[in-house]
Amino acid sequence: MGIILTVLGFALIIVGFVCSVIVLIDAFQSEIWKGVLYLICSLYGLYYMFVEFDHERKWQIIAGAFIGSIGGWVFLMMGGLTLGQ
Repeated sequence: MGIILTVLGFALIIVGFVCSVIVLIDAFQSEIWKGVLYLICSLYGLYYMFVEFDHERKWQIIAGAFIGSIGGWVFLMMGGLTLGQ
């Protein structure tokens, strides 16, 4: 069971990473300084995602970034705890 949770965690982390990179590419296409600030300051990254990011699938990408990142780490930790027993 632990291996399944670990693989699911890694898969979700990859989904979150890909969604974040989509937003990052949009930030760099908008302005170079916005892309750099997105990389450096996570609070600006959140601001950019919700306010300035304009995409036809905006909310799916934002949900993928959050669910992928947070859910991935949760499943990864659950898998690690199960494998450690």
